[in-house]
Amino acid sequence: MANETAADDRLIRETGVAARVAHIVEPILGDLGYRLVRVKVTSQNGCTVQIMAERPDGTMNVEDCEECSKAISPVLDVEDPIERAYYLEMSSPGIDRPLVRLEDFTRWAGHVAKIEMETLIYNRKKFRGTLLGIEGENAKLERDDVKEGEEKTVLLPVADMAEARLVLTDALIEETLKRGKAAGREAAQDGLEMDVDALEEPVQRKGRR
Repeated sequence: MANETAADDRLIRETGVAARVAHIVEPILGDLGYRLVRVKVTSQNGCTVQIMAERPDGTMNVEDCEECSKAISPVLDVEDPIERAYYLEMSSPGIDRPLVRLEDFTRWAGHVAKIEMETLIYNRKKFRGTLLGIEGENAKLERDDVKEGEEKTVLLPVADMAEARLVLTDALIEETLKRGKAAGREAAQDGLEMDVDALEEPVQRKGRR
C-alpha cells in the first residue's frame, strides 16, 4: 500500500542545518549506489559537517568515502547550505552505528542499543536493551534497565525516535569484523579490495570560503 513505510526509508532524520545538507546529499549518494545514514553538524575544527553513508549491504570502505566526498563537495559548494567555512567529513556509520531504518533494527537484532524517544512512552524517553527486531513500524526491545513494575519487552515506534544507536560490546565488534571480512572476500572475488581495519576512517575536505 502507498502509505506503508519501506524498510529502506530513513525514519530517524535530521533537523535544522543538518536537514538541509541531508536533502542535498541524499539523492547524490543514491545515484552512486550508496545510502545516507546520518548528517551531523558539529563545532569540531570550527565547523564540521559529518556525513555517514553505506552501501545497501552495510559496507563502506575508504575508497567509497572518497568517491562520495568528491561527488558531494562541489554540489555543497554551489548549494551553500552552511553559512561559514566548514570541514566535510565522509565516513562509514562505524561500529556503534546510528540506527535510522526499520531494517537496521532487524539487521542488528541480538545486539544492545540505546534509544531516545521524542516523546514519553512507557512513562520515559530513554531505553537500553537487546534488539529483538521489528513489529510493524516498531522496534522491539528487551530492556536491561527495567525497574520493578515496568515492562521488560517494549515496542518503540521508530518514527518517534530522536536517536537510536548500537552500544559498543565485544559481541558487536566480533560480528562487525565478521561481516566486514565476508564483504571483503566478496569484493575480492569481483576484483575489488576492502581494508576491514579502515572501515571507520573518515575522508575530510575543506568546505568553501
